[in-house]
Amino acid sequence: MPSENKVQPFSIGIFGGTFDPIHIGHLILVEEAWSRLKLDRVYLVPAGDPPHKQDRSLSPVAHRLRMAELATEDIDHIRVSRIDADRPGPHYTSDMVRMVQERAPAGTEVYYLMGMDSLRDLPTWHEAAWLVENCRIVALSRHDVDLDWDALEAALPGVRERVIILDMPELEIASHVIQARVREGRPIRFMVPKVVMEYIFDQGLYQR
Repeated sequence: MPSENKVQPFSIGIFGGTFDPIHIGHLILVEEAWSRLKLDRVYLVPAGDPPHKQDRSLSPVAHRLRMAELATEDIDHIRVSRIDADRPGPHYTSDMVRMVQERAPAGTEVYYLMGMDSLRDLPTWHEAAWLVENCRIVALSRHDVDLDWDALEAALPGVRERVIILDMPELEIASHVIQARVREGRPIRFMVPKVVMEYIFDQGLYQR
């Protein structure tokens, strides 16, 4: 991730995930956060070896990176970062945020984007307290996730003051559903950008 040469203040968002594949739901969430938080950049960070998904078989990170690059190549304020892909795992969010901060201009404000389910589970994350103290947490609302603020605050004192809740357009699209539709020969044309769909079929991804 290159350093940014820009007069301060500078603000960046980080959206990590497996992106297997990236889909229009991801892109809508990023665009909404960028617009409403007035971010200068949003970095998509495809996970290399996510500790919480060791029981799942992921596509090689090279494919997931390429699909993210294709999906965002015409969007100036979204960049795809190899920061997780190019280092040995397991990959923890706190380590990745540290590396982003080290490469960013001094004084950069970092916003970490996550789903409400991730916010609910945040106390179980590696170095969760450090993450809360060192970046703003942006939770993207979902109607199907109940959040117990009292329990969250008890586990991570001060977390409520560091969290921004953004109401988001909700789309019932998930990467595992797209994978299943590809295996079943069903269309995915309007679930992923066209270039991503073409890459999936050209590379024979998710066929079995």
